[in-house]
Amino acid sequence: MAEASAPIIVIKKKAGHAAHHGGAWKVAYADFVTAMMALFIVLWLMSCSDQVKKAIGGYFNDPKGYGKHVGSTVAGAGETMPNATLDMKQIKDKIEQAMKQAPGFQARKEHIQITVTGEGLRIELLETEKGMFFTSGSPAPSPFGEDLLARLAQELAKLPNRIFIEGHTDASVFSSNRAYSNWELSADRANAARRFMQEKGLRPDQVSQVRGYADQRLRTPNNPTDPSNRRISLIVQYLQVGAPEAGQRGENGPGSRSKAASRIGSAQGNSQSRQR
Repeated sequence: MAEASAPIIVIKKKAGHAAHHGGAWKVAYADFVTAMMALFIVLWLMSCSDQVKKAIGGYFNDPKGYGKHVGSTVAGAGETMPNATLDMKQIKDKIEQAMKQAPGFQARKEHIQITVTGEGLRIELLETEKGMFFTSGSPAPSPFGEDLLARLAQELAKLPNRIFIEGHTDASVFSSNRAYSNWELSADRANAARRFMQEKGLRPDQVSQVRGYADQRLRTPNNPTDPSNRRISLIVQYLQVGAPEAGQRGENGPGSRSKAASRIGSAQGNSQSRQR
């Protein structure tokens, strides 16, 4: 009788939730999407030109600085980056050919440096101890300097690009006269170069900046008094996409850079001062 009155205990077991209710599937799906994205990027890169591949590879090697070397900070993205650099190299070749016609160029060619940089085409006229392009201790160009600046003006006037002109000195004290220092000398030489080149054909609206840096941007920082720190720099800027260029009248089309590059070859004293 006692056994009949004992309570009946029923044990119910609850089944666990299916695995799909957890978050593991999200991780697997994210990995799948990432792999697909990587695949499409690889397929796209395989179809790009070698120049674009080089530009993209350079960006990943130096994300903060490489854009300046390929022109992405100036001329946009994609194919326009290498094209801008290629045009500058063509302009560089044409200018070098024009300067070779200057009397005495072979003896002075080591003092004329032309390089393609992030700003554009940089043409540097490096002084000697006795002065080569400018009269010693003066902002007035020397006879050889005038001849070379005239030839540069004639060639650069054929381009739609704007131009910067910079003046630099070394770290030597120019004069005991505090009213005229390296700052004044560097700015005066840059401005004298601008004025003379405009007289010889450079368009008035083509020079966008004249800069005087004194000894703040030394070419050879390890030797601040080296004569090569005394120099004039001409910077031919990259053409900016969508921006009106100097002297342009209906020549801002996509082929204006290449046309300009091809057209360029169609025509060929103070007693206490340190000499500079």
